[in-house]
Amino acid sequence: MKIIKNITLLVFLMIGFTSCNNKEETKEGSALEPLVYTLYTAHTELFVEFKPLVVGSTSKFAAHFTILGENFKALTDATITVSLIVGDKGLKNSVSAPSSPGIFRLALAPKTAGTGTLVFDIVTKDYTDKITIENVVVYPDEKAALAKQPEHAESGDISYLKEQAWKVEFANMAVTKQNFNAVIKTSGQILSAPGDEMIVTAKASGVVVFSGKNTIVGSAVNSGNSLFTITGADMTESNIDASVKDAKANYLKAKADYERSKLLVADKIVSERDHQQVKLQFDNAQTTYNTVAKNYTSKGQNVLSPMSGFVKNVLVTEGQFVQSGTPLATISKNKNLLLQANVSQNNFSSLSNIRSANFKTPQNDIVYNTADLNGKIVSYGKSTSVSTPFIPVTFQIDNTGNFISGSIVEVYLKSTAIPDALLIPTTSLIEEQGLFYVYVQTGGESFQKREVKLGASDGMNVQVLSGITEGERVVTKGGYQIKLSSASGALPAHGHEH
Repeated sequence: MKIIKNITLLVFLMIGFTSCNNKEETKEGSALEPLVYTLYTAHTELFVEFKPLVVGSTSKFAAHFTILGENFKALTDATITVSLIVGDKGLKNSVSAPSSPGIFRLALAPKTAGTGTLVFDIVTKDYTDKITIENVVVYPDEKAALAKQPEHAESGDISYLKEQAWKVEFANMAVTKQNFNAVIKTSGQILSAPGDEMIVTAKASGVVVFSGKNTIVGSAVNSGNSLFTITGADMTESNIDASVKDAKANYLKAKADYERSKLLVADKIVSERDHQQVKLQFDNAQTTYNTVAKNYTSKGQNVLSPMSGFVKNVLVTEGQFVQSGTPLATISKNKNLLLQANVSQNNFSSLSNIRSANFKTPQNDIVYNTADLNGKIVSYGKSTSVSTPFIPVTFQIDNTGNFISGSIVEVYLKSTAIPDALLIPTTSLIEEQGLFYVYVQTGGESFQKREVKLGASDGMNVQVLSGITEGERVVTKGGYQIKLSSASGALPAHGHEH
């Protein structure tokens, strides 16, 4: 009997355990899948997850708010209010701080079934914003919600969480059609504009002495500042000091002869012809003395800056002997520059259509536009020469202080117009074995890797011929981080609440 009782008890326990398991499976199987929305305004991105709204049941919202800009960042200081409006009835819930950076946790318990609107109001110290989700269904019970729940399908998209994106330089943008130009990519050089640069030369022969800090390359100088002094030192020939003394002596003697001649010609003692000869000698002596004595002091002859600017280079060393006319230094205003592009003869027919250009210097990856630098096309060559097979195209631009004369640059000459071109920034591109890819955001935390075929590029933007469509959001910064994350397969703790 004992054995029978034990067996009976065991059977009941097994039945009870099986029944509990079936209840758990039923409960888990009936779990509602969360709704997911990703919406944008001019200032904010909202990525929100929440269970379908059911009357009498509390739905918790994991609302991720991102501040848009050059780099997307988590919203960390704001008051968020979510409102549900069904017909003429509504309810709302507010939080004044995130549970973690960028993530605001809210909750609503609907009381009325129907189709309504969810409104998220955002109030920060810098701006206010509003994001609306239309046609949100509030179900009368969970059974009705389950009946409308779509079947879950594997998308194969790459997962990259907001918590990851907020920690790196990340941004995306909606792709739009814009006016563009055919582009001729070539090399070029930054040159000084005519009249913007002058060479300082020695006005006499002698030994060069530097005039302090004004002769340091890169130092600013004003017109008339002393740059060098030319001295005679102990030179036995070509001595500026001796030359000035001789010129002064000749001048004084000629002056005395001229004064005496004026008295003699008045008294008819010398002829007018002889007097004119004495006057000519005086004029020549005066000119010579004034020339060699100009800017001359007891220390030697000062060499002055002919204009305001900066010392671009110094062509001599201190103590060096120079002849009159020897170049000593170059002074540059550095205000106007020339951008000279070297164009292949194959593009000669397109040169008349060129109006502007982009260019990039070796110093950084910034792409400059001639239009933004008050640039204008000066000329383009009509022929080539034996020394170079290229045709020069020259722009004059303002120097913002970022350019060095003589630098070699990459140039993107803008030619004929291309209307309605699908454009993305060049920073969007990922290159792999000669092919180009971009990451397209399909949801708040899901991405697709797409191969794209490219057209013209102006160094800043590139035309996409195929692979994406207008309106899709393409990652412009952070593509490599998504690639590395998908390769590692590791994800941080999500922290979302479904």
